[in-house]
Amino acid sequence: MDAERASWRSEALGPARRIELDAGTIRAYVTGDGPPIVFVHGLLVNANLWRGVAPRLDGCRSVALDLPLGSHLESMPRKADLSPPRLADMVADAIEGLELDDVTVVGNDTGGALTQILAARRPERIARVVLTSCDAFDNFPPRFFRVVLAPARVPGVIPVAFAGLRVRALRRLPIAYGLLTNGAIDPRADDSYVLPVVTRGEIRRDLRRVLAGLEARHTLDAAVRLADFRKPVMIAWSRDDRFFPGEHAERLAKLFRDSRLEWIEGARTFSPEDRPERLAELIGSFVRPPAAA
Repeated sequence: MDAERASWRSEALGPARRIELDAGTIRAYVTGDGPPIVFVHGLLVNANLWRGVAPRLDGCRSVALDLPLGSHLESMPRKADLSPPRLADMVADAIEGLELDDVTVVGNDTGGALTQILAARRPERIARVVLTSCDAFDNFPPRFFRVVLAPARVPGVIPVAFAGLRVRALRRLPIAYGLLTNGAIDPRADDSYVLPVVTRGEIRRDLRRVLAGLEARHTLDAAVRLADFRKPVMIAWSRDDRFFPGEHAERLAKLFRDSRLEWIEGARTFSPEDRPERLAELIGSFVRPPAAA
């Protein structure tokens, strides 16, 4: 039963495709046809984060990745490098593997940091970038999560530290998902976020390696290099965010040569959960030509 609940992915995301990369295997969920949009999630969520956004983007091809960030199903090889630059390379390799060009990359939370690193390292196939509330500059990871997730870096601790998350009501606590959304998350998606790391040792091993590599030097280095990024960028920041300050949204908007800043009212960090319709509206108007939008 746990395995079935952990593996649930919304049908709205489209069918799964397994992508064989040098670093390991990941899954992508693809739906629609038109200009490609690749969605990059953060820690302890997966492609389900975008289940309310992707189906609203008519006339686009939506690709929601499942990355090895703790809520994934395809474990990585034991010696896989899961540092932020290599995770960003996984996104780039997936784009190449799917033979996509002129891609809009949308990042949230940790996925926004990976999107910045991707745009700095391998911008060739990128046409546009959308950064929702996410890690940036010296806030990678936010101090709160540095403290909360510190025990997860120690082998053998995750099953004990995360065991309470089997109880859905406890997931609304501030030390879990409670401060990341304004409302409750669909229980099926909630289960898919929590159960892989709770029930599978190889997923816990992957998460420990990811957490060990989260350092602000990566986002600070990307910020320096992104001053030369010339593609259009939209900053779509949640007004109610508790971890990623609005000041960083404004700094990012000033950093890029071609940018616009939009605020999402009534949303915390996970705007795809709180306000999927508003986020889809913003992405659609950014990606499509004005007449189509």
